[in-house]
Amino acid sequence: MTRIFNPPSVRRPFGNYNHGLLVSPGASLLVTSGQLGIGIDDRIPEGVSEQAELCFQAIASILEDAGMSFADVVRISGFVTRREDFGSYMAVRDRYTLDPKPVSTLIIVGGFTRPEFLVEVEVTAAKVL
Repeated sequence: MTRIFNPPSVRRPFGNYNHGLLVSPGASLLVTSGQLGIGIDDRIPEGVSEQAELCFQAIASILEDAGMSFADVVRISGFVTRREDFGSYMAVRDRYTLDPKPVSTLIIVGGFTRPEFLVEVEVTAAKVL
């Protein structure tokens, strides 16, 4: 179980996330590496939405292998290369996140290991055993 923290002394979240989540003691913790928008066939879509979709599909597979789901995700960190891609990225993120909404950070970066990559996503998940 997690407890949600959105204190009235802090501005409400800008989107579908929470400011804080407290994970119960004894929870199993999963931390993923950043996932890039590349398919198993090495194909890299041109658009940020399509790349974000691949990122979240990869994360779903990692979660499943760990016996978890997006319901267990407590933190998402997203990185995009262009400010105008915020909305597209968040639309994909919001389709995958479940309640309670995780905490979330979105950062504009100068680029990734290859110029074709437009987005990278990493998560932390916790599940009480």
